[in-house]
Amino acid sequence: MLRKTILYIAVSLDGYIADHAGGVSWLNTPEAAAAGDEGYRRFLQTVDTIVMGGRTYRQVVTELSPGSWPYAGLEAYVLTRRYEEPDMPGIHFVNRPVSDLLRGLGSRPGKAIWLCGGAELIHACREEDLIDEYHITVMPILLGEGIPLFRPSGRSTPLALVSAGEADGGALCVFRRREEAPRVHP
Repeated sequence: MLRKTILYIAVSLDGYIADHAGGVSWLNTPEAAAAGDEGYRRFLQTVDTIVMGGRTYRQVVTELSPGSWPYAGLEAYVLTRRYEEPDMPGIHFVNRPVSDLLRGLGSRPGKAIWLCGGAELIHACREEDLIDEYHITVMPILLGEGIPLFRPSGRSTPLALVSAGEADGGALCVFRRREEAPRVHP
C-alpha cells in the first residue's frame, strides 16, 4: 500500500507561493501571528517525511529559519542538481526524478509524505499525478506578482473538497483526488 503524498503549502489570495523576488516574508502577517500555528502542528503529526526542492531548502536555512532546522524529527529529501553535504542528520540530497523518489518512499511503511515545495517540484509532481491531497492555506494578501503555485499544465486534475476552515491566519482548504479519477502510479 502506498503512503499518501500531501502538498501542504500557503498561497496568496492571487495564487502566489512567493513574491517576485522569491521571498515569503509576506507569510508573517498579524493574522498568522494571532492565530498561531495550530493547523500546522496538527498536520505535522500526520507526516514523517518531507520532500522539497533545492531552492526551498536554501530558503529555509537562510531566510526562514537560519541556524535552526525546523523539521527536526522528519526525514528530509532535497531534490537538487548539485550535491550538498548535509550538516544535520536526517537530510538527504538526491539528484533523481521525483517520481522515482516518491515511488521508493511510498513503498516503505510510515506516515504521509509532505511535499513542501517549491514551484518546479510541485509542477513536476502535478504533471506526473503524484499528489494525493492538496492542503492549501490561502493567506489574506494580494501580492500582484510572484511565483505561482500552479503553472499552466494542459492537464486536468479532478479533486473533491474534503474540508475548509480557518487555520494559521488564513483559509485552509483540503482537496483530495476524486474517486472517479483513478491514480496512475509511476
